[in-house]
Amino acid sequence: EGAELATGGTRRGIVVSTLAEARFFAAGGFDDILYAYPVPAWRLAECSALAQSLQAFQLLLDSRQGLEMLLQNPLPGGKRWLVWLKLDCGNGRAGIRPTDPEALALARSIAKGSPALVTLVGVYAHCGNTYGCRDIAAIQAIARDTTAAVLEFVTA
Repeated sequence: EGAELATGGTRRGIVVSTLAEARFFAAGGFDDILYAYPVPAWRLAECSALAQSLQAFQLLLDSRQGLEMLLQNPLPGGKRWLVWLKLDCGNGRAGIRPTDPEALALARSIAKGSPALVTLVGVYAHCGNTYGCRDIAAIQAIARDTTAAVLEFVTA
């Protein structure tokens, strides 16, 4: 019910952190789901099944190895992998630092490589480094720093 309210009844544009959540929402009629964790190889078959059954099943990507894995495992039937480049703007859990020269090279490789197989949807950053904050000002400072880092990266 919460996801229904959060999406204004569209059942589109939700973010999940586990494939169990993705399957749950897919079974409930949601057809636009972002799996917000760079997909490990051992989960690729599950992701492929979801990508084939949903209008839009999106993944995070944060490495050249991840891109190669998707390119070597194309989706059938004209479907393509929809990916967001995961930037680590201070959380330290997953993603590539936007200041790492490989980040821009990876974004370009995704965007210009094989868009019929793997399509870059956008960039994604998670402010998980706010979890330890004690006040609103600290949370806002992290949000501003993350936004600035993402905008600087996108501009580049």
